[in-house]
Amino acid sequence: MYATQATRHIRAPRSVIYRALLDPTAIAKWRVPTGMTSHVHDFNAHEGGLFRISLTYDTPSETGKSSPHTDTYHGHFVRLVPDEQVVEIFEFETSEVELRGRMIMTTTLTDADGGTDVRIVHEGIPDGVPTADNEMGTRMALANLAKLVEDIDASG
Repeated sequence: MYATQATRHIRAPRSVIYRALLDPTAIAKWRVPTGMTSHVHDFNAHEGGLFRISLTYDTPSETGKSSPHTDTYHGHFVRLVPDEQVVEIFEFETSEVELRGRMIMTTTLTDADGGTDVRIVHEGIPDGVPTADNEMGTRMALANLAKLVEDIDASG
């Protein structure tokens, strides 16, 4: 098990970003790496609330963790601090032992010049998940989040 982190400056206020962290429609748009599509099965954004999400590869040659082309994960919200932090525990739905394990994802929002710094820390990532893949997926998700919320904030 290992941990990773990524930070991105986003030109939007913390309140706008926080809403995107807890909105299932927004989650389906931003928390998905390039080359995949997202389906939010369940999403109850409150402390203790459950969620379940599937990410499916657009290219049939890619191998998923849960089924031939899909990564499905489920979990719950541990801590929600409005406009500041979201802590989630989740795990992949898989029969592969090296991909199993509860992961903690902490997203922290801090004021920064002209917007917000968004920091995502993943802890307890199973050894079967390549570090480079996790880091790249997180960077892609943060770029998607920036585009989504910067567009929302600009439109009013």
